[in-house]
Amino acid sequence: MYWYAVGALVVIAIILFIVNYNGFISLRNKLEEAYATMDVYLKKRYDLIPNLVETVKGYATHEKDTLENVIKARNMAMASQGPEQKQANETAFAGSLKSLFALSENYPELKADAGFRQLSEQLMNLENEISQARKYYNAVVKTFNSKIAMFPGNIVASLMNLTRYEYFMVDSNERENVQVKF
Repeated sequence: MYWYAVGALVVIAIILFIVNYNGFISLRNKLEEAYATMDVYLKKRYDLIPNLVETVKGYATHEKDTLENVIKARNMAMASQGPEQKQANETAFAGSLKSLFALSENYPELKADAGFRQLSEQLMNLENEISQARKYYNAVVKTFNSKIAMFPGNIVASLMNLTRYEYFMVDSNERENVQVKF
């Protein structure tokens, strides 16, 4: 009788381990998929920016530094390796984009340009898609991190050497309004 109880506990422990292990694998795959999706939208944005900068160049030739900073920030963001570096470079890139749009406010003829308007609309749509992708990624990170912290997932996570993922967050600099001075 005693052996049946011990056997039942072992079977339950094995089942809990397998369920948690498979849950972590599933969540890790979702994290990778969410990050890849966000990366696709960021790549689209990187591809769109040179066209936008070229359009602005025609109207704002003496704003060379601002335009070069946008391209420099874009290139750094594209070359990012890993979530932490990508987040830091994305923050810098977002700040340079704000400067680009703030610059366009000073050129009414640029705002009236059909090509600039179309590129701006495409960029706004991409920014919305990036925002949604960030939300999804962060939701999966929350689920993953919660599962790592709760029992019995914490035991399985330690056996699998799993660590918490970082949220893809907006930096405090990205929350500030852009100030353009001429």
